Amino acid sequence: MKKLNRQKIIEKIRPFLLVAIGTLLMSIAYVSIYDSASMVTGGFAGIAIIVKDKTTFLVEGGIPLWVTTIVLNIPVFIIAYIIKGKHFVGRTLFATIFLTFYMAILPKFSLTQSDLLLAAVFGGVFNGAGIAMVLLSYSTTGGTDLIASIIQHYVKHESIARIMQLLDGAIVIFGAFIFGIQKSLYAVIAIYVTTLVSDRVIDGLKFAKGIFIISEKYNEISQCIIEEIGRGVTILKGTGKFSNKERPVIFCVVSKKQSIEIKRIVQIYDPNAFIIVNDVREVMGEGFVKNTQNN
Repeated sequence: MKKLNRQKIIEKIRPFLLVAIGTLLMSIAYVSIYDSASMVTGGFAGIAIIVKDKTTFLVEGGIPLWVTTIVLNIPVFIIAYIIKGKHFVGRTLFATIFLTFYMAILPKFSLTQSDLLLAAVFGGVFNGAGIAMVLLSYSTTGGTDLIASIIQHYVKHESIARIMQLLDGAIVIFGAFIFGIQKSLYAVIAIYVTTLVSDRVIDGLKFAKGIFIISEKYNEISQCIIEEIGRGVTILKGTGKFSNKERPVIFCVVSKKQSIEIKRIVQIYDPNAFIIVNDVREVMGEGFVKNTQNN
């Protein structure tokens, strides 16, 4: 009994620990690496670095990163709350508060001095590991993630990942005009390392995941996936060999972030469900890459 209670406590604390550690790593990347190197890698942190550089005439050292992050996130959270509801923004708000807090208290020093390559590599390592931990807690840190979710609510044929790429890409390009093309090229390296590390931490997830779920609660699980994740599901007909009973199988293809959330949903409705998660190397169709072969 004690062991079971301890396990429940660990399961409850685990997401908060992941957020606390993950946002700390991300803050170190932003404050102690990217900011000192004037490296814009996208997101609200990238905008904050630009704002800080251009506001030195207003405030000594420029407007701090955490101030800009709060100012940008507040309207986005309000809009997300109205459109998506409080359940959607709950964990994200928690992670955003932690990230902002760390950015405010971390001492201003450079871990990599003036070496742009070190900044790109180690910034990517810290940021990628941090992002992965936050994702594993079923959270995000707001910013372009949240904006992408809002846009995808109205433009359902585009994936959140693709929308985020466009938003972050625009921020990186803007950073190139402010800090020069050289630092932007190093920023591209940082983004690549971030993605690589994040994927490795989240158990080597690829572009997409094909998920099969066998559960008696298939109706509840599939409906929750449609409503909360915004992904379509297919119910396949299956038959148990030993019981000769029909066993409906839920099948869906989702992004690496969404696969984590789906496993959480299944765990809530049916802890004994049978789940198979496969790497999907190429996906064509609504929500992913459009099939332009016949166009």
